[in-house]
Amino acid sequence: MSYIRQKYLEILKENLEPNILNHSIALEACMGGLYDHFDSQEQLDASEPLKADWLLAGLLHDVDYSGEFKDQHPRKTQEALDKYDLEIPETVMHIIKAHAPKLTNTKLQTKADWSIFCADSLTGLIVAVALILPSKKLADVKLSSVIKRFLHQPKFAAGTRRDEVSMCTNPEGLNLSLEKFIEICLDSMKNIAGEIGL
Repeated sequence: MSYIRQKYLEILKENLEPNILNHSIALEACMGGLYDHFDSQEQLDASEPLKADWLLAGLLHDVDYSGEFKDQHPRKTQEALDKYDLEIPETVMHIIKAHAPKLTNTKLQTKADWSIFCADSLTGLIVAVALILPSKKLADVKLSSVIKRFLHQPKFAAGTRRDEVSMCTNPEGLNLSLEKFIEICLDSMKNIAGEIGL
């Protein structure tokens, strides 16, 4: 698994801007953290993809966000991988499409789908909170600070799709409070802070 991940990482490093690469690694971490949470609560039914699929979807969801495919992102994932003779399982492709359901005409069906949809733009806000600290370290980011800036400072990290992140509370989706959802993603990103330079 680690060798395969390294191969995908090399492709991403070759094709993506550093900030998009770091975002991809951050979302991979969030997906892993969310999977572990739901697994520990015994909330994953038989329809859920394997954890490896959650992780790979998070890592590769922006693989076509560059070069000739950028304007058609995220509909060119397989074409971007074709250049390297790589294929990914249909389960992973479905999760990737779920991070932009309107563009890909994809219905959110599993917790994996809802997780990537809700977490995608949250990573940028969490990084932004870290960058305004003197240390610029994720380890020093407090959950309360992220929630405060998310709820009460809409101009902060204005690109964050707060409406989508807030859908984590949907009982038919993740059924998590906003605070718990942000906590899981923040803690997950802290675990890989070194890999994304924070």
